[in-house]
Amino acid sequence: MNAVLTAGEPSARYLEPLQPTLVRQFDLLATAPAGVARLRELILTLAVQGKLVPQDSSDEPGSALLGQICAEKDRLIASGQAKRDRSESALEVDDAEELPSGWAVTSLGLVSLISGGVTLGRKGALIEPVTLPYLRVANVQRWRVEMHDLKQVTIAASELKRFELCSGDLLITEGGDWDKVGRTAIWRGELAECLHQNHVFKLRGVLNSWNSEWAQLYLNSPIARTYFASCAKQTTNLASINMTQLRACRFPIPPLAEQARIVARVDELMHLCDALEAKGRLEAAQHAQLLSTLLGALTDSASPDELAASWQRVAAHFDLLLDRPEAVDALEQTLLQLAVRGLLVPQDPNDEPASVLLERIRAEKNRLIAAGKIKRDEQVAPLAGDDLPFALPLGWEWVRFGAIAGIERGGSPRPIQSYLTDADDGLNWIKIGDTEKGGKYITAVREKIRPEGLSKTRRVYPGDFLLTNSMSFGRPYITQIEGCIHDGWLRISPPSSLDKDYLYTLLSSAFIRKLFEAAAAGGVVQNLNAEKVRGVPIPLPPAREQARIVACVEELRRLCTALRQRLAAGQATQAHLAETLVEPAAA
Repeated sequence: MNAVLTAGEPSARYLEPLQPTLVRQFDLLATAPAGVARLRELILTLAVQGKLVPQDSSDEPGSALLGQICAEKDRLIASGQAKRDRSESALEVDDAEELPSGWAVTSLGLVSLISGGVTLGRKGALIEPVTLPYLRVANVQRWRVEMHDLKQVTIAASELKRFELCSGDLLITEGGDWDKVGRTAIWRGELAECLHQNHVFKLRGVLNSWNSEWAQLYLNSPIARTYFASCAKQTTNLASINMTQLRACRFPIPPLAEQARIVARVDELMHLCDALEAKGRLEAAQHAQLLSTLLGALTDSASPDELAASWQRVAAHFDLLLDRPEAVDALEQTLLQLAVRGLLVPQDPNDEPASVLLERIRAEKNRLIAAGKIKRDEQVAPLAGDDLPFALPLGWEWVRFGAIAGIERGGSPRPIQSYLTDADDGLNWIKIGDTEKGGKYITAVREKIRPEGLSKTRRVYPGDFLLTNSMSFGRPYITQIEGCIHDGWLRISPPSSLDKDYLYTLLSSAFIRKLFEAAAAGGVVQNLNAEKVRGVPIPLPPAREQARIVACVEELRRLCTALRQRLAAGQATQAHLAETLVEPAAA
C-alpha cells in the first residue's frame, strides 16, 4: 500500500515563533468584528499546518506511524475483517503541500475504516430483530454529539456489528445545508449501544494508537471544510459529499507525539477563546445594564431640571456608552421617548394649545368622511384618568388615535394570482416587501392588480400612513403613491393639520410600540386589531411645538447616523488590522 509521502528539509517558515505572536495579539483580534470566531479558525489552520507547536526531531516520524497503519489495514483486509475500496488511491507527491519535518500525508480512506449507516424504512421481515437508538445528522455537531431527541430503528442482530458505534469512532455528516457538510465529532460511548443512520459516516482508526482527537481537529479545520465545500454536490440549497469523496480527503500524519501536543495546545487556546467570549458577553451585559439605567433615568425625568441632571450623567460616560451600534440605537429611541413626552424641546406659552388644534382635526376628519375618503369609525370612549400613561406638559392633550385619524385594515382578493396584471390600468399592489429596511417612504411597487380587485382590498393615497400588521407588526411607513393594500397593513389617514413628521416620530417610538404590543392579538403570529389601535392614547402637542420637535429629532438623528458611521469605520479599520495579522500566519 504505497501511501506514505514524507517531507523534505523543513523550511524556515515552520521554525518561526508564530505561536507567541498569536498569543500577544489575542486581545486585539478578539475585539475585532467576529474576532473570536476568526481566532478559532486561525488556531485550527495553524494547527493542521504544523505551525502551532514546534517539531521535535526525536519524535518517531509520521511516515513510520503511517507505515504501521497501512500494514495493519493490509492484515485486516487479508483476514477478511475489512474490504479494500477500489476508489482508494495514494496521493501523488505533487498533490501534497510542503509539510513540516517529520510529517507524512495520505488520503483519509487509506488509513482508516469508513462505513455508512443504517438506511431507514427498509421493508421485509428481519431475523432476530434488535431495536436501538440511532444518531441523525442533527445529533452530530462539530466537536460534540447531541443526545437529545434520539429515534429508534430496528435491524437484524446480524447487522449489529456493522452499524454499532465504539468509543473513539468519528461521526461525519454527509450534508444538508453547507454547514452540515463534513461536520465531525467523536463518539465517546455516550450510550452502551447506539447506531448511526446512512447520512452519517462512521470512521474508525485501524490502530489502537490512532489519535481520534487529531482526526477530529483536522476534519473540522478550515482546510478540510474547504475541501468538502469544493467537492460537495448541491441541489436546491442542500449540499452533500459521498463516501468516495470522503475517502479521498487529504489527511496529514504528524508524529504521534506531536499530534498529542497539537491537540493539547488547541484545547488550551480554545479554552482561552471561550474565556474571551465569556468576557465579551459579561462586558456586553454590564454595558447594556449601565446604558439601560442611564437612559432610563432620562425617560423617567418628571421635569426639565431632572432631565438636565440625568443628561449630565449620560454625557459624563458618553464615549463609554456609545461604543457600539446597538447603544446608538438605544440612544435614538430614548430621544424619541423624550420627544413624545414633551421633554425634548421647551414649551412656549404663546403657542396655540393642542385643544384648538384638536377641534380643527375633528372638523377635517368629518370632511374626509363626508367625501368618502375614510369611513366613520365607531365612537371611541373618552380617556379617563386611569388611561393616561403619563402627565403631559402644559398645552398638550391626550386623545385616542381613532379620534384624529382614520384607521382601517387592508384586504386581499383571493386568489391573488388571478388578480395580478401588467396592464397600464392596473392598481399599485403595495406589499410589505416593497419597503426598504430603515426606510420611511414607500415609493414604488413590484406588482399591480386588476381594478376588479378594488372592492376586496383597501385604497390608499399619497400621504397615508401604512402600519405593518403581521410578523413584525407596528412598523410605520408613509406611502408616496396611490394603490391598494392587503390585510398585512393598517391604513392610517391623518388630517392635513397634523404634522406628518411628528406622527411618524410618535409611531416610531417605543412608547407606541409597547401600546401596540398590548393591543396585538393572536398566538404564534400576532396582528394589530384596527379597533384596538383606534383606542390607543396619543400625546398631542401644539402645532408649533410639533414642528420644533420634528426639527430637533431630525438633527439628533443625523448625529446618531454620524455616530454609526464613525463606529462602522472604526470596526472596518479594526477588522482590516486583524486581517493583516491573520493572513501572514495562515498563509
